[in-house]
Amino acid sequence: MRNTAPIGILDSGVGGLSVLRAIQEQLPDETLLYCADSYYAPYGELEDSFIAARTLGIGRWLAEQHVKAIVIACNTATAHTLLMLRERLKMPIIGVEPGIKPAALRSRTRVAGVLATASTLKSTRFNALLTQYNRDCRFICQIGHGLVEAIEVGDISSPVIIRYLSTCIRPILDSDADTLVLGCTHYSFLLDVLRYITSERLHIIDTHKAIASQLVQQLTKQQLLVNADISTIHGSMMLSSALLRLVSTGDASQLTGIARKLVGIHVNAEHVKIASEPL
Repeated sequence: MRNTAPIGILDSGVGGLSVLRAIQEQLPDETLLYCADSYYAPYGELEDSFIAARTLGIGRWLAEQHVKAIVIACNTATAHTLLMLRERLKMPIIGVEPGIKPAALRSRTRVAGVLATASTLKSTRFNALLTQYNRDCRFICQIGHGLVEAIEVGDISSPVIIRYLSTCIRPILDSDADTLVLGCTHYSFLLDVLRYITSERLHIIDTHKAIASQLVQQLTKQQLLVNADISTIHGSMMLSSALLRLVSTGDASQLTGIARKLVGIHVNAEHVKIASEPL
């Protein structure tokens, strides 16, 4: 029955729903358990040790729900906790990180922008990645102050968001960049607005589909994909209700509404209490 166990997905809030959607598209017959740590969202301005303790606690809780793999659908949490989570939980752990490598490979002007949270941009993991690929490509890093908070309440296209995002992106456009890396899973929901603001001047790199592909590879390698005979029982039309559980440490009704608005999922979220884990 291990193959029929759910896949756990964790995020500070609703940003990881973009990753969940990509996983659903590539693995429509898998059962998914999505946990939003909305009570403490956003992670971007919190202390590193607190982020690590929260992520480890949620990872442990997911393991207690008997998931067969965990996707850390949060750049900030990945940057601070991926290695520790892999050490403590003996199962496939997939993290996310900004698409610095594909940006360096693609940029023709040799200038690329990065939009991310403050915590991600200052992390050791991110800066090691930047050092590896910035030898012949200059990266203009911008903090998306306030963007995660707006997305958490479903604001992805208001005039306020458009004005603020225009301010964030202006230094990147003024630097002759031709590529933009989205360094936060929340920002995936701003793609349409970003394309409007930049008039399609920037090629936008969003890694949520690559994360889903990596998950497929790991589950295939370890023979953990759901069995074909089981998948035919559920059928892809049952995806939104039968094969998905949403939980939140904050307002469950808010997660229910945002999931419906952002990704078209009609599932009632549950409230859960999850303790932080000592480091």
